[in-house]
Order: sequence, then C-alpha cells, then structure tokens
Amino acid sequence: MIALSKEDLEKIRRHAEAEYPYECCGLLLGKASVNSHEVHEAEPVPNTFEDGQRKRRFEISPDEFFRAEMKARRSGKELLGFYHSHPDCPEDASEYDRLHALPVYSYLIVSVEKGVSAGIKSWVLKSDRSVFEQEEVREI
Repeated sequence: MIALSKEDLEKIRRHAEAEYPYECCGLLLGKASVNSHEVHEAEPVPNTFEDGQRKRRFEISPDEFFRAEMKARRSGKELLGFYHSHPDCPEDASEYDRLHALPVYSYLIVSVEKGVSAGIKSWVLKSDRSVFEQEEVREI
C-alpha cells in the first residue's frame, strides 16, 4: 500500500495535466514500513527522454536521481518510488515500464485523457522482475 496526502495527489495530477501531451515524471519521498509506503513529498522532475518519444516514455536523469537520494537522506526520508503519466492511455504499467523498473520502488501512474487527469494506480515490480503487482493507493 502507498499512502499520499490529497495535496500530493493533486500536485501529481496537475503536473500530469500541465505536461500533456507528454509524459511527466517525479519522485516520491517519504517513509517505508514493512507493508506500506507513506509519501511525504511528491517532487516533479524534468522528463529528460531525448529522442522525441516523450509522449510515450519518461526518463529521470542520473543527476536528479542522485540529488533525490541525497535530499531524502538529509531529511531522514527515503526515495520510495516514482510517478509518471500516460497521456491518452490507461494507468496500467506497460511492458516498457516493467523492463526499466526496479523491484524496491513504487511506480505511481496517472492517466491523462485529452489533457484531463483520470485514473491513478500504483505498481510494485516483483523481486524476480517478472511482473508488476498493483498496490493500493490510499489518500491520507
């Protein structure tokens, strides 16, 4: 289970709508426990995918990833995962998402239909990397 404040969920939705028709992306920082992740901050970051495919792909630069890890450590938080949008596509994790994911993180996906945010789901990659499993998204 991943828990986010109403404000962070709205921040993610607004970011996804603002970047439409391109995929947005961001970081989820907070605290992890055995059965859940509690997000304390959703932080937008630039989609650095360079080959013109930003409508269907996202990439977070290594520098942003490192900066997020350092910020989380300094504030006593953890990098819990990432969020991104699927413009005019469902909020289901794609095969591309699976191939580029790591098992320890949550992957929150918001669908954006004609510029308006719609569904939101979160996914966790199984440790053998074979498949994503949906995790509950709870508003706190």
